[in-house]
Amino acid sequence: MEMREKDLSKLEQEGLQFQSSVPIIESFVGLKESMGLAMSQADLDFVEKYFREEEKRMPTETEIRVLDTYWSDHCRHTTFETELEEIVFPKGKFGEELQRVFNKYLANKQVTLMEMAKVIGKKMRKEGKLDDLEVSEEINACSIYIDVDVDGEIEKWLLMFKNETHNHPTEIEPFGGASTCLGGAIRDPLSGRAYVYQAIRVTGAANPLETLEDTLEGKLPQKKITTAAAHGYSSYGNQIGLTTGLISEIYHEGYKAKRMEVGAVVAAAPVKNVRRETPIPGDIVILLGGKTGRDGCGGATGSSKEHTKDSLALCGAEVQKGNAPEERKIQRLFRKEKVARMIKKCNDFGAGGVSVAIGELAEGLKINLDSVPTKYAGLNGTELAISESQERMAVVIAKEEEALFLEEAAFENLEATKVAEVTEEKRLILSWKGKEIVNLSRAFLDTNGVRQKAKVEVEEPSGNNPLTEAVVSGNSLADQWKNCMQDLNVASQKGMVEMFDSNIGAGTILMPFGGKYQMTPNDVAVQKISVEKGHSHTASAITWGYNPKISSWSPYHGSAYAVLESLAKLVSVGADYRKVRLSFQEYFQKLGKEAKNWGKPFAALLGSLEAQEAFGTPAIGGKDSMSGSFQDLHVPPTLISFAVAPVATKEVISPEFKKAASHIYLLKHTALENTMPDYEMCKKNFAWLHEQIIAGNILSCMTIKMGGIAEALTKMTFGNRIGLEVKNVGENFFQLAYGSFILESEQELSFDNLEYLGKTIEEYQIRILDRETSTVLSGKEMEKEWLEVLAPIFPYEYQEEKKEIYTLDSCITTKIYHSKERVAKPRVLVMAFPGTNCEYDSAKAFQDAGAEPHILVFRNLKPSYIEASIEAMVQELKQAQILMLPGGFSAGDEPDGSGKFIATVLQNPRIMAEVQNFLERDGLILGICNGFQALIKSGLLPYGKLGTVTENSPTLTFNKIGRHVSQMVRTKILSNQSPWLSSFQVGEEFIIPVSHGEGRFYVQEAELKSLLQHGQIVTQYVNFEGKASNEFRHTPNGSTCAIEGIVSPDGRILGKMGHSERKGEDLYKNIPGNKVQDIFSNGVNYFK
Repeated sequence: MEMREKDLSKLEQEGLQFQSSVPIIESFVGLKESMGLAMSQADLDFVEKYFREEEKRMPTETEIRVLDTYWSDHCRHTTFETELEEIVFPKGKFGEELQRVFNKYLANKQVTLMEMAKVIGKKMRKEGKLDDLEVSEEINACSIYIDVDVDGEIEKWLLMFKNETHNHPTEIEPFGGASTCLGGAIRDPLSGRAYVYQAIRVTGAANPLETLEDTLEGKLPQKKITTAAAHGYSSYGNQIGLTTGLISEIYHEGYKAKRMEVGAVVAAAPVKNVRRETPIPGDIVILLGGKTGRDGCGGATGSSKEHTKDSLALCGAEVQKGNAPEERKIQRLFRKEKVARMIKKCNDFGAGGVSVAIGELAEGLKINLDSVPTKYAGLNGTELAISESQERMAVVIAKEEEALFLEEAAFENLEATKVAEVTEEKRLILSWKGKEIVNLSRAFLDTNGVRQKAKVEVEEPSGNNPLTEAVVSGNSLADQWKNCMQDLNVASQKGMVEMFDSNIGAGTILMPFGGKYQMTPNDVAVQKISVEKGHSHTASAITWGYNPKISSWSPYHGSAYAVLESLAKLVSVGADYRKVRLSFQEYFQKLGKEAKNWGKPFAALLGSLEAQEAFGTPAIGGKDSMSGSFQDLHVPPTLISFAVAPVATKEVISPEFKKAASHIYLLKHTALENTMPDYEMCKKNFAWLHEQIIAGNILSCMTIKMGGIAEALTKMTFGNRIGLEVKNVGENFFQLAYGSFILESEQELSFDNLEYLGKTIEEYQIRILDRETSTVLSGKEMEKEWLEVLAPIFPYEYQEEKKEIYTLDSCITTKIYHSKERVAKPRVLVMAFPGTNCEYDSAKAFQDAGAEPHILVFRNLKPSYIEASIEAMVQELKQAQILMLPGGFSAGDEPDGSGKFIATVLQNPRIMAEVQNFLERDGLILGICNGFQALIKSGLLPYGKLGTVTENSPTLTFNKIGRHVSQMVRTKILSNQSPWLSSFQVGEEFIIPVSHGEGRFYVQEAELKSLLQHGQIVTQYVNFEGKASNEFRHTPNGSTCAIEGIVSPDGRILGKMGHSERKGEDLYKNIPGNKVQDIFSNGVNYFK
């Protein structure tokens, strides 16, 4: 148990029960049931034989738990490694097609699902067509070599990506399960020494609108699962500072059996930073990061089992607890070249804890569990061995580099401890309290247990083929169109998507919703490769493909179309399909012994093979989860194709219509007679479309998905409220047409598979023209109905009467602000407190402006670290001209409001005195987002000095909508009476990103009058007409008088919620407007 309820009838602290030794197993009879083991009985018999014949002793409890974990489906993919025999195909044309593909790729091979997943990659590599693949012993993430354009210079980088599921824990504890889904995904490429900067999320749920009465016994309500999971994943990503650019939830009743929670991340590192070596005897293993507790014990084995009605009550301790700020520290540490170059090999602590994370690093290891830092006393040896406490990393370094590595870790406020040594003897040895509690031969461990065998029978698809039948209800075309847009899998997910920070890192090329009105959903996450110095002109694009309706009808077809959809989405934004690499996510029911069950993943993987080879886009990684069952309910056969490609930032386009009077085309893909994709046609279309995008002939493009042509056309109108007038294509409006595209072009285009549909129009309408009649749909009404479907679950606006509010008076000055202290290159102190995540963006913004930024990490692991940090901050302030307090979640925004930790530090007597000295010599202070919160809570704003906060002071509190908000906003300059604003014209407007949960500026009437009187309110959220409004799309936090930023009475301290530092070339290409608010150059020029 992680924790238990205190008996309040005994008002005394109870003593902890300490276990002094680990029990020895007395008998193997009934052991599987008594210990609740995940391994098969054949595995257990194999273990018994090993101990009887080789070790000649009985095992310890820890050894059994370690083996059960090490050989679990989660850790060793035992289902995917099962040998498949007696493969039976159905009779007829479908069976012949499967047999043909099987013979083409898998004849004369020992067939496993794992071999099927790898076969195309192996084939292409053998043929010399996969030269970009990085090959090493470390295989925690897909890794390819790419060229990155950094200010015109080409650098060699590794691009890594990984998808991860947390279906089991998210079903039990949605917030924790989803948050650690992302945390686990991040750690995989991070262990490869790559900086993780980009994420997407794909989830599966049953209908979240269902009533409480429809909830199954032993299950949480779907609404609870889906909302809590969204909060969990977004909370982790927002805190660690990871751009989440694409969020999609798939709805299918099969996911009532078990939720699907998938995260995929992208990371990159210069090739020169990454060292790959095999550990040698004498090397040491450092445990880095978080402390170890009981959370997550049994997570690996638990996730390998199907759920029962008792799982909710019994499996809570299997859910890990995430700590995003701790993992960010590891990100910072590994980004340093000198640290990365020390690491010979690295493994993250995921499933299996110490036993797996350290146990996989070398063939011979001696691990001292007494050295493992713990969260609390009382953990026994078994718990220390298998706990899956998060945010831990195991690194192998040379013994002589131990002191330097520990010093660098301490500098980043990280705990690091030597816990193991690499040995000559090929055994895994774990000791606790001076005794060996695990001593296993590497040869035995690496058997991964008894190889299972299974029979396979693939069934003929039955029922209606979703690829040929457009199932949409309605008596008229207008009704059908509306019903299509209100389908759960077509309806807007804006209220969920905006919970995720989509613009941190100052590298977002496409926002999740584009256009002036930010309403056209984007299908691809595109972010710049994150570089520390200079500016990248190379981006990574990542997306996904999968349709549960197709896969439920035929897993074989489903996987082929998943690959096609993922590639088409990338092509639609400007990527070259020939540079794409794939990673699959498989999620299926518990297969058991039933041959027909095994036929589903077998058929799915078989269906993907020709697609991979035809496009030259192999799956070079993946993740399988094979326990999606609950009693008689099963998840739909799921194979998601994640697709990743590098792309030049200048070549990226977006899907929203750009102007009226453009031509609208359908670039058609017509399936083969057997309804499989026509790969040759698709390749021809992809190549032509890519050429047209590069030539600048395509204004906008969207690929066709679950809602057919109707969905694509309608969503393309929403972003800029540009209507359309197209010919009536009847049922084709609603048919699945994967691999097809809607294009907008100013010029007339000609191509074999291109069909002219009509034109864009100025009126916000959807007009479908027929010979005899026409159908006209209001764009505004369609948008409203599309938004409202999931609004009860994920509100997209706060419910308040929309109105313009008081637009504040402007204050204009002709004064030119200059400091009495003139400096050619002002020094900027950028503070990185625990939980800060915008320090890199802030430092780069000042660097671009000609300043010299210095990031200071405030360390609080030990009292001595706090003292040292205070001293360092004092000394840095003496040398600095500008103090920057960046955004983030300082100390997790606890307790009782954000920014309090920073405010407390600022009010330390020594720092308080030095800040006063700093201000007296004309220093400038800037606080953005979390930094603004700290300025408000410390009194620096609005009063200009520390320690002046009263109960009537202004504050920043929770957004009125009750959730995190990430989007672009329009702000207006009300005053330029500040060095920070000196180059701006009063009335000038900027489009800048916001991302916060507590950004609502609240001020009482008397204080508001004072701020107005002294000209301290300098920026305001405004609508498209430049007027302040309480409408959510314009003032998403609900601030008093739509206030976005204020200054101190002398103007030298500026606080604002908008992230002006998140700027750069080619950013936010799907949002029109002036997106560079260069307050940083103004601050630097103050000293010149």
